[in-house]
Order: sequence, then C-alpha cells, then structure tokens
Amino acid sequence: MKSIAEKENMATVGVRKKEVTRDLDHCDIPYYVSEFVEREVGNDYDSLRNLDNLIDKLSENKKQLEEQVLTVSSEVPKRIQNALKSAEDSKKSLSRLLEEETLLSDSISSHLLKAQPWMEDLDVLISQVEEIERHLSYLKWISRIEELSDSIQQYLMTNNVPEAASTLAFMAELDIKLQESSCSHLLAFVRSTVKFWHKILKDKLSSDFEEVLTQLRWPFVGPPQSQAFGLAAPASAPDVYNNLEMLFCQLLKLQTSDELLTKPKQLPEKYSLPPSPPIILPIQIMLNPLQKRFKYHFTGNKQTNVLNKPEWYLTQVLMWIGNHAKFLDDKIQPILDKAGSSVNAGLEFSRALVMLILEKLAADIPCLLYDDTLFCHLVDEVLLFERELYSVHGYLSSFPSCMHILSEESCFQRWLTVEKKFALQKMDSMLSSEAAWISQYKDITDVDEMKVPDCAETFMTLLLVITDRYKNLPTASRKLQFLGLQKELVDDFRIRLTQVMKEETRASLGFRYCAILNAVNYIATVLADWADNVFFLQLQQAELEVRAESNAVSKLQLGQLASMESSVFDEMINLLERLKHDMLTRQVDHVFREVKDAARLYKKERWLSLPSQAEQAVMSLSSTACPMLLTLRDRLLQLEQQLCHSLFKIFWQMLAEKVDIYIYQEIIMANHFNEGGAAQLQFDMSRNLFPLFSHYCKRPENYFKQ
Repeated sequence: MKSIAEKENMATVGVRKKEVTRDLDHCDIPYYVSEFVEREVGNDYDSLRNLDNLIDKLSENKKQLEEQVLTVSSEVPKRIQNALKSAEDSKKSLSRLLEEETLLSDSISSHLLKAQPWMEDLDVLISQVEEIERHLSYLKWISRIEELSDSIQQYLMTNNVPEAASTLAFMAELDIKLQESSCSHLLAFVRSTVKFWHKILKDKLSSDFEEVLTQLRWPFVGPPQSQAFGLAAPASAPDVYNNLEMLFCQLLKLQTSDELLTKPKQLPEKYSLPPSPPIILPIQIMLNPLQKRFKYHFTGNKQTNVLNKPEWYLTQVLMWIGNHAKFLDDKIQPILDKAGSSVNAGLEFSRALVMLILEKLAADIPCLLYDDTLFCHLVDEVLLFERELYSVHGYLSSFPSCMHILSEESCFQRWLTVEKKFALQKMDSMLSSEAAWISQYKDITDVDEMKVPDCAETFMTLLLVITDRYKNLPTASRKLQFLGLQKELVDDFRIRLTQVMKEETRASLGFRYCAILNAVNYIATVLADWADNVFFLQLQQAELEVRAESNAVSKLQLGQLASMESSVFDEMINLLERLKHDMLTRQVDHVFREVKDAARLYKKERWLSLPSQAEQAVMSLSSTACPMLLTLRDRLLQLEQQLCHSLFKIFWQMLAEKVDIYIYQEIIMANHFNEGGAAQLQFDMSRNLFPLFSHYCKRPENYFKQ
C-alpha cells in the first residue's frame, strides 16, 4: 500500500511541475484555465470540497457576461446609424457651401473685371494727389522759411534783436529736422537762409558785445586786484552789465545755428581726444583777443616762440585762466544760470584755452621728439601745467588735456624711452654715491626704524614720482605700459643690489651687507603697501581685463587677480623676499659657525664628573660656555644696530632655532650626564643663554623647545 501511495504522490508532483506554455499570438484558453486552477486550488487538495461553490461563481460570471454582450450588441447598431446619418448631413451641407463658393467666386471675378479700368484711373488720381500734397508740403516749408525770414527782417528793422535771434534759433531747429529729407534744394534753401541771417545777427551782436567788453577793459591782462573796471566799476557799470547780460543771452540763442554753420577745428584722430561740445558763442567772442595774443607770441618767428621754453605759453595760459576766473564766476555764470544753461563759465573758458595748448603741442612735439633734453623738459613742464590746471582751476578729467597729446603713439613711446633712460641714470648715480648705504635719518631714532639706506629711499621716491607723472594718463593701457616700466626698474634695481651683495658676501655681517638687506626689505614692504592703493587696484583690474581678452594667463591666475589674492607687484615682491631670505640665511649661518667654533670646549665638557648642586655653595657659569655666549651677545648687539626691527626679529629667531638644535644634538645627545652635569647645563641655559634673548621677547625659553 505504501508503495502505491508514494507512486501516486510522485505522479502528482510530476503533474504539478509540468508547465503549460502560453501562445502569445492567440487567445490561449488552456493557459488561462491552468492559471485559474493553480491560483484557486494549488497544492491544497482539501480545497476541492469548495468546487461546487467555485462552479456556481463561474456560472454567475458567465451569465453576467452574456447579458452585457447582448446589451452592447443591441446598442451598437443604433450608434452606427446615428453616425452615418450625421456624416450624410455633413456631406450635403459641404456640397451646398461649395456651390455657393463657386457662385461667389464667379461674381467677384466678374466685378473685378468691370472695376479694373476704374482702379487704374483711381491709381493715377491717387498718385497725382500724393504728388500735389508733396508739392504743397514743399511750398509750405518754403513759405514757412520765408515767413520766418520776413519776421527776422521786420524784427531787425524795428531793432527787436532778441526776437530776431529767437526766430533764427527756431529756423535752425527746422533745419535740423529736415536733415533726413531727400529734398536737396529745399535743404540748401533753408541752410542758405539760416546762414544769411546768422551772419547778419552774429556780426551785429558780436560788434555790440565786443564794444561792451572793451568798456569792461576785457581781457584782463593783470591779476584780479589790479582790474580797475571789470570788478570794481564806476557809476555807469550797471548799464554796462545789463548790456553784457542782454547781448550774452542773445548770442546764446545763436548757438544752434552757429553749430550748424561752423565746423569746429579738430586735431587729428591719432590723439584720441574725447568728444566735447563746441565752445558756446559768447565765450568764443570773449576769447578772440586772447587767441590773437597767443598766436602772435607763440607762432611764427617771434622771439617768444622757442622750443626750449614751453613754460612761457603754458604759464601764460594759466595766468589768463586765473586772471579771469573771478569775473567769469561773478558776472558770466549768473547769466548762464538765468538762461537755463548747464555750462560752467570758468571751465568753458579754460577748455577753450587748453585747446590752444593742445594745438601748440601737436605742432611742437614732432620738432623736438629726438632731442632728449628738450623733450624731457617739455614733458616736465606739461605735467606741472596739468597739475595746476586740475588742482587749482578744477579742470575736469573728461575734457581734452595735454595727456592726450602725450599719449599719441610715437610721442608716448619716446616718453617711455626717455623716462627709462633718465631713471637708469639716476639709479647709477644713487648707487655710486658715497652716502648710498647710509640712512638719512640715522641720528633720528623715531624716524629710522626701517634703517633705510639713502639709495633705496631715493629709488622708491623715483618710482613714486614716475607714478605721479603717469597717473593722469587718459587710458588704462597707457598706464599699464608705465607700470611695466616701473616693474622693469624694480627688477633692475634688485639685480644691482644682488651684484653689490655678492661683492660683500665674505663680510655678511658688515655694514654694507646689512644696508643692502635693509634696502631689499624696505622696497618689498613699500611695494606691498602700494598694492593696496586704489590707483594700483584699478590697474590690477585693467590688467585682469587685458589678460582675460588675450588668454595670456591661466584660469587660476585670473581668479587670484579677480579675488585680489595677488597684486600687480607680486612677482617683484616674491623675488625680493627670496633675496631677503637668502641674505638672512647667510648671516645666520655665519653667526652660527662662529658660535659652533666658540662652543668646542663647552661641547667637550666633562658632564659626567661635575659636582652636584649640593656640593657647590653657589652655581656659576661654566667657563667653557663663556666664548659661545660672548659671541652670541656681540653678534646680536651688532645686528640689532645694523638691521631694521622686522629683519632682526627674523634673524634672532632663525639663530635661536639653530642653536637650540645644536645644543640638543651636539651636547645633550652626544654626552652622558650625572646629576651635577645636568644641573650645570640647566643653569647655563636658563640663567645665561636665555637672558641673551630676553631683550627681544618675554619668554625666550619658548624658542628652545629641544
């Protein structure tokens, strides 16, 4: 019986494990039946008792499905019939619309054919109307200009000059509005009319204005305090000043027409002058006598026109600006303010006179470009002129200036060359001077903290002067070229200091060697201070933009420049710091060798056989330590006097570190100590060695950690 049961079980398992494959291309009923049986019955044969319930449930589901099929099969034909009916209706409606469209299209075509002659006739009429309108507009413009011209004539006949000037200003504005028109004859007519009346009014007003200026004794050739009538007037002064104001305002009204008709004199584009409006007409008239004087004295073959005396015409212009400043501020500026003008009388006057200087410089510079002495003198005088012009007279950096002339390519390159030449000559003389390595302030303790030798201070003064000379250049690119020159000079001076230092290597503790070290430290310190100056920060930003455009540096370097982690002098400062470190290291090594030589006997002291502290009445310094400590003391005192405080601090700390390592390795580790030897070494260090450094720090033992 047992074997029969086992066989049945095995057969059951075999049946269970038999898989029914699914046919994906057809509705596979066996597969679904198999899945259903597996899900409902599975391995639980007891569940077969529920088979009746399962059959009833399936029968109920079947019945519901059959009812749904019958319902759907009865509704679908009705929906299809409705859809077909809608489609038929739509087709009939579309056919009807197409018929109507055909009729309408035929009607339109017929109408267009009938209307074509009318359209052609109408186009001709419209063209004629438009042409007539253009002619009418043309005639209206002519009529308008003639009316304005007649009005000006009537005003002049009745001596109503202010209204005539206002009418001319309006006519000039019409001229400006017509500039985009293609009616060349109309433009020429308007311009000729404006020119005709402008000349008449300008001549009349200029004559009257010059007469008033003559009554005021204009121009003022002397200082303000000697001007008898311009500022301290007699009884008729009110009438004169009233006439001055009236004529000045009338001339202002001619400004628009004057700008239309008068092309201002301009220097060549190579000077890259900034755009500036023309000088206002009344100021031009006021400047006429001064311009005549300038051209008389400083052009042609006059004795005052010499290349080696640029200060004559520069000083003359400054005197004229100063002599007329009070009158312009007190009398002319109120007139401009009242007229609603934004012009500053003093600056307008200065700007006109500076243009005379620029024309003069543009003419003279090519004649002395290759004479170093004359060119250098001219640059010096121009820079002095610019400084006074800006600081005393408030000239604006946005106006054309002499620096634009000096920035012209050939002139600027010559300036750079001459600047470098004279700087190198100055460096030669300062280094060959007998006082080159002596501090100017050696006898003044408070001032001489840096112990700066004369040559280093003179060199940094030279760089500062160069900065003052080029800081007002109009473009950042020119400033960067001068900055490059300064870097070259710093590097050249560093090389010269290195050469002198190498000559003094054998006397690394000598006065000159220490002076060179002080010089290197001073230059590096000053350059680091300059790096935070606003002027050099602006140059750093300009350099960043130039390098970014040319891809001359890595992204890391650009990031450092942009974040201000580096400066324009970093390369120079790093080289100087390296030289400073090398020189300090050489000094420390020299002193350390002397200390080691002096410590030979101390190193061989019999530390193992020294008496204990209890056996000695009083502890005293080891006699063999005296030479070492004396050497240390003398060298520290010597270098404290010769090096500046910051350098000496680095020096003694480096030396202390070396001495500390030496004592630990060569004395403590190389010998055996008894109690007395250890106590003696402790006494020598704490009571004698450490106090040598206590002058320079509060806790010297911190520097002897070994």
